[in-house]
Amino acid sequence: MTTTTPTRGRRRAPTRMERAAGRAAALQKPRVILAVLLLMALCSVMLLDGYLRSEIGNDARVRDGAAYDKVPQKVLDGGPILSFDKGAEKTQSVPDKTIALTFDDGPNPTWTPQILKVLEENDVQATFFMVGSMISRNPGIVKDLVDQGNEAGIHTFTHVDLSYQSTSRLQRELKQTQLALAGAAGINTTLFRAPYSSEINAVDNYSWPVYQEIGDLGYTSVFVDDDSDDWKRPGVSKIVEWATPKDNKGAIVLMHDAGGNRSQTVKALGEYIKKMKDKGYTFTTISGVTAQLAKQDADKAAAASGRTGAAGKAGTAGAAGQTGTAAPSASPGRQASRPGGAPAGGELDGQQLKQGTAAAALAHAEQAAHSKATGATLYEGKALIAAVAVAECAVPVLAYFLGIVGVAVMGRFGLMLILARRHYRQRNKRRFNWGPAVVRPVSVIVPAYNEKECIANTLNSLAQSTHPIEIIVVDDGSTDGTKEIAEALGLPNVRVIRQENAGKPAALNNGVRNARYDIVVMMDGDTVFEPDTVRQLVQPFADPAVGAVAGNAKVGNRNTVIGAWQHIEYVMGFNLDRRMYDLLRCMPTIPGAIGAFRREAVLAVGGMSEDTLAEDTDITIALHREGWRVVYQEHAKAWTEAPGSLKQLWSQRYRWSYGTMQALWKHRKSLTDRGPSGRFGRVGMPLVVLFQIVTPVFAPLIDVFTVYSMIFVDFWPSLLAWLAVLAVQLLCAAYAFRLDKEKYRYLAMMPLQQLAYRQMMYLVLIHSCVTALTGGRLRWQKLKRTGEVGTPAGVGR
Repeated sequence: MTTTTPTRGRRRAPTRMERAAGRAAALQKPRVILAVLLLMALCSVMLLDGYLRSEIGNDARVRDGAAYDKVPQKVLDGGPILSFDKGAEKTQSVPDKTIALTFDDGPNPTWTPQILKVLEENDVQATFFMVGSMISRNPGIVKDLVDQGNEAGIHTFTHVDLSYQSTSRLQRELKQTQLALAGAAGINTTLFRAPYSSEINAVDNYSWPVYQEIGDLGYTSVFVDDDSDDWKRPGVSKIVEWATPKDNKGAIVLMHDAGGNRSQTVKALGEYIKKMKDKGYTFTTISGVTAQLAKQDADKAAAASGRTGAAGKAGTAGAAGQTGTAAPSASPGRQASRPGGAPAGGELDGQQLKQGTAAAALAHAEQAAHSKATGATLYEGKALIAAVAVAECAVPVLAYFLGIVGVAVMGRFGLMLILARRHYRQRNKRRFNWGPAVVRPVSVIVPAYNEKECIANTLNSLAQSTHPIEIIVVDDGSTDGTKEIAEALGLPNVRVIRQENAGKPAALNNGVRNARYDIVVMMDGDTVFEPDTVRQLVQPFADPAVGAVAGNAKVGNRNTVIGAWQHIEYVMGFNLDRRMYDLLRCMPTIPGAIGAFRREAVLAVGGMSEDTLAEDTDITIALHREGWRVVYQEHAKAWTEAPGSLKQLWSQRYRWSYGTMQALWKHRKSLTDRGPSGRFGRVGMPLVVLFQIVTPVFAPLIDVFTVYSMIFVDFWPSLLAWLAVLAVQLLCAAYAFRLDKEKYRYLAMMPLQQLAYRQMMYLVLIHSCVTALTGGRLRWQKLKRTGEVGTPAGVGR
């Protein structure tokens, strides 16, 4: 029998979904790109954070005991300040009764501010050789340090032994640290101290070429005269003793403001400064030392020429104006290539001295190694500081969410196992029944749009039903002969209704209006029922409180890789979930492939709505809100053809996840409702949001952090942790397969599913979230079918 829904003579106006189709199609590609960019940003943030913490690119090798026969003897016997002038090395020693305090490895947010406070209280300036990664993480401390009159030096970006590194790595370490300084304090510096360096006589054949190269770049390398060994935490008295020069000699003294607990250093510093001042020592920076040496050279030159009267003036100029020559940068001819790209700082002309004070001149001399960062260097530095700030904030937040996701995932697994077992035992008891057997006829609605490959198998399977049924095929404007195939089968109790293409919801509503019986079964045009499926599906309606029943949808084309992945997902993710939701009385979705409804309940809520792409989820929630009970019938099985390609799978799941979000948003008022609607809103809605949106969205963090840890932190513990999570998932999947009486061989695909298929599902969900946030709309998307899922008896299991 064939009927046709009457149409008006004029052209039908497009639906809202059709009107939005063009706009939505144009927006999909940018949304996919945005979703991918979000994941790339996440990975970039983690890589940056790992680099800052020396977890990425970290080289812990430290050279020791190498030969030094290729190092010039005058360097080994020279002072702790090493510079190069046109390729010629030069060393300088600290004048007697002068101390240049230096601190390595900072800045540290705990200890550096305390050290700065001690220095300020004692009116002492020091030189801080800072690690670039620490600078970028603590820019405020660096700015305070420089503003206080202290001097900044470079200690590489990641604290590596440069004798093992390539030239490009060396230059990168220097440049990145200069950028960090520029972003933090707006300066560059010419001072450098190599990690793991000590006295200059420890320079060996491997490190000497490094110092030559660094010198050629315009840097002054600074070594140590007296090492306090405060990193050993020997006690305050020992730190003071080991930092004290012998025989009133001058010295560059090494302490640390990071790298461990520096409470002893902080206590020792005040005592040390007081002790040395009592002995007549003065404190200065490295640039202050070179300024004193320049002054001494000028005094000697003036005395030798007999110009005693001019010696004082020359000395003053030496304290300020000549520091650009004697100190850190290099010779005047090299000022244009000064590190950081800025012109050499430290020169004070006569006009500046006239306008300033002696104190200002001295302060400038003690920071002569600094130059003002300008141009690209300054802006790149600020960008680096901003990126690090984002990483420093984002990674802990992501780690926090990772903990939440981990707890939620494990909690969900535990809840599913407990409730699924209870559901199975309850529904499979011998004496369990829903009430008097339901034997009255029911209507089966089959919406079909271009289903020529599948419609025959679908109708033939229904013809074998052991329960009395009428079959209503609603042809939604098919152009491939679907209607003709259905009619040609000549099956009894089959009506074919023809309508203009209006979408699946409209087709289902048309079928409901034309149904003769009070129970309607809805299925897809590519789905195959077993003979007993309808009978099993309608038995719960013996309970008058039941308004809808969800059946057990199974993947028929499971013998491909993609099919096997979806088979695992259907059995574990869908059916195990439905057992849990059934007992909690908050089933969120009746699958479109197999579901049954009371006709009066469907009509009471307005039928299938076109407001969302997940009309099955939409009507299920609507029935909950009206007080109907929705249950899961595991014995009612339907075989459906899952997407056969990744493109089709993406399209289907994108529609599902986006449609679910639309349905949840549409029914958001249930959160504040009372009665059955409020119960679903405060129980079902949070569970669906947590388990189907929030957890899957953040679940990639588990994989991202695992890969990150395996590559950059500790491979074996990270791998074992991932395998432990996989084992828990395998356990849940195996139990789900046992409940559904499925064969376990498909579980062999699960590790690969976790590595590939799950990542795709994450991208789909993120894509859906982006679409939802940008207010996009999608049209109904028809998947390509092959018709390979035949009668249930022919389905390979």
